[in-house]
Amino acid sequence: MNAVTIALLSVVCVVALLLLGLVIYSWVKKRQAERAVPPRGAFLPVSCGKLHYLTIGSGPDVLMIHGLGGQLGNFDTGLADDLARDHRVTIIDRPGAGYSTRRPPCPTNVGAQAELIEEIIGALKLDRPLVVGHSLGGAIALAVALRGRAKIRGLALLAPLTLPVEEYSEAFAGLAIRSDALRRFVGWTFAVPTMVRRPEPVQELIFGPEPIPDDYLVKGGGLLSLRPHHFIETSRDFVEADTDLPAMARQYANLRVPVRILYGTEDRILDHDYHGGSLVARHPQIGLELVEGAGHMLPVTRPEESAAFIRRASKALS
Repeated sequence: MNAVTIALLSVVCVVALLLLGLVIYSWVKKRQAERAVPPRGAFLPVSCGKLHYLTIGSGPDVLMIHGLGGQLGNFDTGLADDLARDHRVTIIDRPGAGYSTRRPPCPTNVGAQAELIEEIIGALKLDRPLVVGHSLGGAIALAVALRGRAKIRGLALLAPLTLPVEEYSEAFAGLAIRSDALRRFVGWTFAVPTMVRRPEPVQELIFGPEPIPDDYLVKGGGLLSLRPHHFIETSRDFVEADTDLPAMARQYANLRVPVRILYGTEDRILDHDYHGGSLVARHPQIGLELVEGAGHMLPVTRPEESAAFIRRASKALS
């Protein structure tokens, strides 16, 4: 064995050991996150896997759908408890998110996720719920309304994705991976260490200009993002997020249920003028309210304003 071969083998061994170290580190962080934020709801078998959900309160049904990279904790830092005083509130981990599973090859486009929401509404026996969607959850809620197959009272959307986007925020740059094999490789090697070492740039875009609440990491479920599974499934959602929006945008005039939107004027993820103002200008039957100085994470940073907005929408439909 010559010197060149020995050198190459040495390099291969070093790279393999480094990758193994990253896998072990990611697994340890995953276990730590799951111990800190265990499942807090119940589980229900659905067609694509197992749904994790939580239902609290009594009254008219409200179903809440979180956004890209989120989980049900996004609604559980005050918003769900507030609404539960006079509503029956169901918050879910979307299939593939949080503690809900999503078996391949279940599709991840908005229309397919809307079909799963319809299944969930039936399985949980929700009675004409008001559907609340945040960010990507807003697009999914709109798809449910456009499909017209589930009996819902209306939509109350928080910073929703509503129209096709040519260029997404740089916060999502690392998610644009279309190969499942590469996505899993990155998820189990580089994704978690990167999030641990440099969380600030992404956090400032997602939450800014508002601070991250102290209870977000645990009660808000933020620590669950430190899991390979989270990166893999969020990437799957991201690459298909825009697929159905052009066709959906052409159908908004056909919406048969009331739609109301709440946006922060300082949202750094989605442009409130485009996804809110432009939409309402084209379809004035859709209501729009703005929260001055608020960013994208309204359910977490502005739970009182979000609850008041949802309650107004619910009362208008009573």
